[in-house]
Amino acid sequence: MEKSSSGRNETNQKLFDSYCKRILKNEAIDCLREIQKHRQREIFFSELSEKEWKQLYMEDEYDLDTCNFQVLGYDVEVKDALIAEALNLLSDKKREVVLLAYFLDMSDTEIAKLLNLRQSTIHYHRTSSLKSLKEFLEERTNED
Repeated sequence: MEKSSSGRNETNQKLFDSYCKRILKNEAIDCLREIQKHRQREIFFSELSEKEWKQLYMEDEYDLDTCNFQVLGYDVEVKDALIAEALNLLSDKKREVVLLAYFLDMSDTEIAKLLNLRQSTIHYHRTSSLKSLKEFLEERTNED
């Protein structure tokens, strides 16, 4: 009787051993499949296109960095503090012409109609304003 019970024990141990090895082997296969799945979905940063790269982050914009101007009922937002400072140095009429032309993309003809001025006057205001803005910005950048 002892022999048969020890034989069963040995058989049970072999079955259990075989069962455990099978489970470990299947788990290893599952792990390898999972790793393979991740590798197929993962992309190195160096492989991203510029468009995909830009989708990964977002820049905060604060109202402190912007300056708002009102021109004939339009709200114009200037995001560069130095340009806003330069625009504030212009006369109201010249500032209106620059904002309408360069921030609202209006032509000299459209601006002339809105301001009830001649097109040549608008052209003069725009070009002289640009010259003043350029001089101011060059002075400020040379100071730094």
